[in-house]
Amino acid sequence: MRGHGAQDKRPHSMMRWFPRARNLFTYALFIPAVLFIAYIGPTSVRFFEGLIPMDKCPLLPGQTLQLGESMDNSLDLWSRSDVQTCTYWGAPVMWDGMFDPKVYDDMHRKKGSSVALTVFAVGRYLDAYLPEFLRSAERHFMPGLPVTYYVFTDAPERVPKVLLGQARAVEVVFVQKHRRWQDISMMRMRSIADAIDRLIRHRHQYVFCLDVDQVFTGRFGSEALGESVALLHAFFYHRPKLFYTYDSNPRSAAYMETGDFYYHAAVFGGSWQSVRNLTEGCYQGIMKDKGNQVEALWQDESHLNKYLWLHKPSKILSPEYCWARAVGYRSDIHVARLVWADKHYREHTYAQMTGLWV
Repeated sequence: MRGHGAQDKRPHSMMRWFPRARNLFTYALFIPAVLFIAYIGPTSVRFFEGLIPMDKCPLLPGQTLQLGESMDNSLDLWSRSDVQTCTYWGAPVMWDGMFDPKVYDDMHRKKGSSVALTVFAVGRYLDAYLPEFLRSAERHFMPGLPVTYYVFTDAPERVPKVLLGQARAVEVVFVQKHRRWQDISMMRMRSIADAIDRLIRHRHQYVFCLDVDQVFTGRFGSEALGESVALLHAFFYHRPKLFYTYDSNPRSAAYMETGDFYYHAAVFGGSWQSVRNLTEGCYQGIMKDKGNQVEALWQDESHLNKYLWLHKPSKILSPEYCWARAVGYRSDIHVARLVWADKHYREHTYAQMTGLWV
């Protein structure tokens, strides 16, 4: 009986071994595949994302925008069939080919428009990025209009001297340096609101707030001016909303279940009243989170997205107005007007933490 039993066990043990061997073989193939996808994934995913069509402007030919500047009625919303040129609430989305720069420049010169540009250059950001930011802004930002650059910094003595055009100026605003870049990012909302109250509202009709680690490479002109201006994030404008990284913590004041677009906090602007309201609203949300001992997923950007969901912008800038080379080729980007600068030091930035290395 023992001999017969031993013969019976052999095929049963082999039958048990074969599935295990097959599983091991599957894992042996699966692991290299996962590593390969992880290696090439971001580039390939971004390429295929670019093939996802955007929504279209819901207006019919002949209908006019409900929001925007008066000269926005000169926009050719149907000149770009490959992108979304207006929103369902009647705000234009600005793309190359839709507008005549001369129309906007002439109208704003007649109106006597002037622009404040706020930029934070704290710590090593000052030396690494501010000189080229200012030099490139002089070539491309609001050509022909009066502009004052308000440089918020912890080292006023290191702000570079830049050759400025007529009716252009630099003013330095001292701010304390915070230990974490996240805190700098959040506290800028309070600093901008204070500067608008003390300085800007008495001098300028419009304000733009930009990150310093960027370089102007093309016209960023008066067509971008509006009552409330937001920017489509270069990494998200083709993605389904399911993949927007809104704050998902119900304890945060920035919590969102859905939204219209994913906006980038590297560029926002509008009338001084509108920007004052936005920065104050975001600051109040940030302070509410601090009181509840929470921090929004992407700090001030999460609060900005929440604010713009509740208070729709009157104009949206396409990713031309803040492009990231890491996205790769996109046929709908005809001109890059402002680009993320190359990183000059090793640090975990917003893009790195999202897996988007720039």
